Amino acid sequence: MTVAQLSAELPEDVTYVFPLPHAPRAASVVRRRVRAVLSDWRLSADIAEDVLLLASELLTNAITHALPPATLRLSRVLVDGLEAVHVEVTDAGPAAPADPPPPGLDPDEHGRGIEIVMALAARYGVRERADGTSWWADVVVS
Repeated sequence: MTVAQLSAELPEDVTYVFPLPHAPRAASVVRRRVRAVLSDWRLSADIAEDVLLLASELLTNAITHALPPATLRLSRVLVDGLEAVHVEVTDAGPAAPADPPPPGLDPDEHGRGIEIVMALAARYGVRERADGTSWWADVVVS
């Protein structure tokens, strides 16, 4: 299949935008909405779970470490001629350093988000802008 044929099969230039309330439960609400979009796109279960996990990591990072408002964008793109899902979370920039973690917090439960993004994404990055920061990643689906 040529790139032109693949481009013709991608949905029209559709980007889903999900505002992210700055609250702990916000990530779970947005995850449900992302899952519905991925289902509509008829992605394989494995790919959909990878995209959902990646989106969850980026969302959680924005809620935990950044200033509001935050927004998630989800779109279909071509990466080196292959169909991919682009996930991007934009926030208002880093928040002031938080207090030290409470005693007894399991370090194995935190701090692995970027490793997950690196493992799942074909490519990823950060864009610093005057109005905030965007973390993005592309997951190849074909």
